[in-house]
Amino acid sequence: MNINEIKKDDGEFIANTYARFDLLLDSAENGLLCGEGKKYIDFGSGIGVSAFGVSDEIWADAVCEQARKLSHTSNLYYTAPCVELAKKLCTRTGMKKVFFGNSGAEANECAIKTARKYSCDKYGADAKRYTVVTLVNSFHGRTMLTLAATGQDVFHTDFYPFPEGFKHTPANDIEALKAALTDDVCALMIECVQGEGGVLPLDAEFVTAARTLCDERDILLIVDEVQTGNGRTGALYAYMNFGIIPDIVTTAKGLGGGLPIGACMMGEKVENTMTAGKHGSTFGGNPIAAAGAVTVIDRLDDEFLATVREKSAYLKEKLSKINGIHSVSGMGLMLGLEVDDAKAVLKKCLERGLLVLTAKTKLRLLPPLNITYEQIDEAVAIIADALSE
Repeated sequence: MNINEIKKDDGEFIANTYARFDLLLDSAENGLLCGEGKKYIDFGSGIGVSAFGVSDEIWADAVCEQARKLSHTSNLYYTAPCVELAKKLCTRTGMKKVFFGNSGAEANECAIKTARKYSCDKYGADAKRYTVVTLVNSFHGRTMLTLAATGQDVFHTDFYPFPEGFKHTPANDIEALKAALTDDVCALMIECVQGEGGVLPLDAEFVTAARTLCDERDILLIVDEVQTGNGRTGALYAYMNFGIIPDIVTTAKGLGGGLPIGACMMGEKVENTMTAGKHGSTFGGNPIAAAGAVTVIDRLDDEFLATVREKSAYLKEKLSKINGIHSVSGMGLMLGLEVDDAKAVLKKCLERGLLVLTAKTKLRLLPPLNITYEQIDEAVAIIADALSE
């Protein structure tokens, strides 16, 4: 099939849920994406998935080796990659147990179910202590439950009725948070950097207060690390930049390195909350996905994370000198650029060989964590050129 036939068949046979860019990608080479006879610097990483780039040989070798050995069984049996990955995650975070699914939405769904069951087990169903508080401008997924959890009205349309038991409070407003954490609340769910909401980090004071308030009221603190996790902010998980320990941590995207995976990590309070039959996933902890994820976690050591922070500082400094960029927000290699027309700038970058994303009114940059300084310089030059028109 030629390029035009593929695009035509995509429109005819694939559900029209994505506003695709007019580009067919078909391969990768030396960290660059290739399509339609052109190479592209990837500053999107598949929306934060390809932590070590699109031609990550270490990840690919592990995935291929496992695929030839054992591709799938089910969670009725033990498999070594699943156990190895869970052990590494718990060791690195201090969490006690892990539930594996296939996406960030599934990880967040598990976290919400765990929080509600914890509260039900401890206080009884009659207490109706099932409300989950999230932040205004948050994004937690596209299942019915995680859409309800998402603190953006734009997502609360079309699919009525939404599940009950959620309320939203403004980010960085401690007094409003105190008022929101009423007796019917079982959990508070936050993103330390609101990604889809505009790449906005929370204030350190607010995060510290959230942990303290949750401790005082026996409310579980859930940190959604779907986009911020796995080295993206310069720490293994973004909450580590704030000096707190959550009760539940969810992650996905970069953990998989290119294959679907989600993980709900459970701390000491809730490590035994989920028992046999209370939750499940046919593909969760799949040996191939887990084997690839092990190679990601293994490389995210302190020395490597320091390079992420160094590249972040370098990139921010370069971006700050570009006319047309009004502000730079974010942490690590998760940055948002306030420009006059993000969608127009994205299109111009695409024409010049740079793939970027948007988040609300901002241009969003999520380059691979091992991006080279040469590629950073080239990307910055393209952005500057796109903004100069």
